[in-house]
Amino acid sequence: MQVLLPNFHKNFDVLAENESSQPLTRRYVEQDLRQIYKGDLYYANDAFDGLRYMEQIASRRNGKRSIEPVPAGVTPKTIEEDENLIGLEAKIAMVPKVTQPVSKTVASIDIPTPPFWGTKVVENIPLEEVFCYINEAALIRGQWQMRRGKLTETEYKKMLDEKVYPDFQRLKTRVRRERLLEPKVAYGYFPCQSNGDDLIIYKLKYLSDPVSLWNYIGHPTIDDLTEWIRFTFPRQTKGRFLCISDFFASKDSGKVDVVAFHLVTMGKVASEHSAKLFKSNNYKEYLYFHGLSVESAEALAELWYKKIREELGIHLKDASEIKKLFNQHYQGSRYSFGYPACPSLEDQAKLFELLQPEQIGVSLTEEYQLVPEQSTSAIIVHHPEVRYFNI
Repeated sequence: MQVLLPNFHKNFDVLAENESSQPLTRRYVEQDLRQIYKGDLYYANDAFDGLRYMEQIASRRNGKRSIEPVPAGVTPKTIEEDENLIGLEAKIAMVPKVTQPVSKTVASIDIPTPPFWGTKVVENIPLEEVFCYINEAALIRGQWQMRRGKLTETEYKKMLDEKVYPDFQRLKTRVRRERLLEPKVAYGYFPCQSNGDDLIIYKLKYLSDPVSLWNYIGHPTIDDLTEWIRFTFPRQTKGRFLCISDFFASKDSGKVDVVAFHLVTMGKVASEHSAKLFKSNNYKEYLYFHGLSVESAEALAELWYKKIREELGIHLKDASEIKKLFNQHYQGSRYSFGYPACPSLEDQAKLFELLQPEQIGVSLTEEYQLVPEQSTSAIIVHHPEVRYFNI
């Protein structure tokens, strides 16, 4: 029996009951699920990948060459080595691996003061600014499936220059003209402390509506605060034995730290237009637009994370080239719920309590998935030692 696990159906029932909150990424399917499932198991990045796999399966049954998926246990390191990686998964894979010895403890640092406390909503964000932060490698090779394959480097470059990039420019022009993407952001800064594996989020005492801008200037002391929400993060079982909470000031230190959260979306019009293209059997335009809308959400998250670094005053370590930002050439990390260091999708409900992104048209399904699909959320850690890591 062959099983295809499609990435584009986020609420697909996976095989292991205790893994129901894990996103269906290629790495998860081919490294983890393949070890527990006894039949053949393949990862389809989208419907087009699924069709190609089915053609190869049919060919194998007819005695033709067998399908050759990536072997279990192979860990992609870059977009170039694994062209199926998209979005934040592509970003994590592109982060340089730290090879020098590191301390098992996290250093104490000066805590930045945010420009405000509480939540803000930002709309009318220029698409030109968002498009500057699109990871073209993830879009073209991951979303659009435009890969080099058997082409020479010269032939592939010619195809990109003469076909793909002109199509990309025309699509961006149309999207701007017809307003098919509507970038919006809900984000905020909150006082916090760590307590073991927990991260405690505080609100001001006697604050009637914490989901708004707080009328408070400066950095609050613990006497001003009361516990509001608590996140519990998993800890590494080897290496530095870290979890996300370690990168915030501990409750025992008496210091109050700051944590940022954001949720970005390209708006419901993006999902509506994708559905319209799909229902009209315009699959090429669907593939192009859907891919652009999803990567634009990731680009908006990257753009807004840069703005947060600027507001916290930790942006001086940012690379001058946007492309290098995709390799984490900056201070801090942006973790999305469902990925290794914070795998619990249920924590999306707590983020919704903090930011109330219904204000920008985003809702949460019973499976804790964001609607519209072209949305992404994150907890943002400012500590200079923090990097992406697995559990």
